[in-house]
Amino acid sequence: MFAADALSDDKFLCGRLRLLQPLKGYRAATDPVLLAAACPAVTGQSVLDLGCGAGAASLCLGLRVPGLALAGLELQPAYADLARQNAARNGVAVEVHEGSLSRMPRDLRRDFDHVIANPPYYPTGGSPSPVAGRATAMQVDTPLADWVAAAARRLRPGGWLTLICGADGLPQVLGALGTKLGSAAVLPLAARDGRPALRVILQARKGGRAAFRLLAPFVIHRGAAHDGDRESYTAAANAVLRDGADLLASFR
Repeated sequence: MFAADALSDDKFLCGRLRLLQPLKGYRAATDPVLLAAACPAVTGQSVLDLGCGAGAASLCLGLRVPGLALAGLELQPAYADLARQNAARNGVAVEVHEGSLSRMPRDLRRDFDHVIANPPYYPTGGSPSPVAGRATAMQVDTPLADWVAAAARRLRPGGWLTLICGADGLPQVLGALGTKLGSAAVLPLAARDGRPALRVILQARKGGRAAFRLLAPFVIHRGAAHDGDRESYTAAANAVLRDGADLLASFR
């Protein structure tokens, strides 16, 4: 487990969420906030967060939508312990389990209304992070197709998968939908207007049959380039990252 002096206490959603994170290791940034903002869960539904880390996505979602039955699966025990601590200190109930996609704990082998996931999307090879937890959390070991398959097994009929990944992983994710997941929509995430989207959010429904949709890019920063030590979020990004707005409300 992480020692107290090895942790930072970080603010998300304008301080509504306080997250303990390791000073050295995987640290949540915007991805889990965007993921939570895209999930279409409503009060009373159940959500499984695959690879929940320190709990950022689950907790952002729980603060935006009260009354959810939240559960998380995390491979690394130290991060699972942090997720439990973060859930308790933020007053959001999250049932956190340790285990892998291939050997999911028995208590999670049930149907959920939603599955969310932020899989590692940096390729293996090259120079891995010297911090083992960061390398495990960020570098691809389990294929993206396995994440999609695990989500499909846990979704009830009509349930939704919401996943964020690198744009280069999109072909693998789409190919893994198969016949079980359909009604897919992809939201490209662009750092600035006119820049290529390096990340995407995908949604797909178990048993869905609607036509595939490629949505207009969601632009995160204003201007052509970073021009100083100041906030540069677009109005839409600010509403999501600061205020916890529903990212896909206009597309539903």
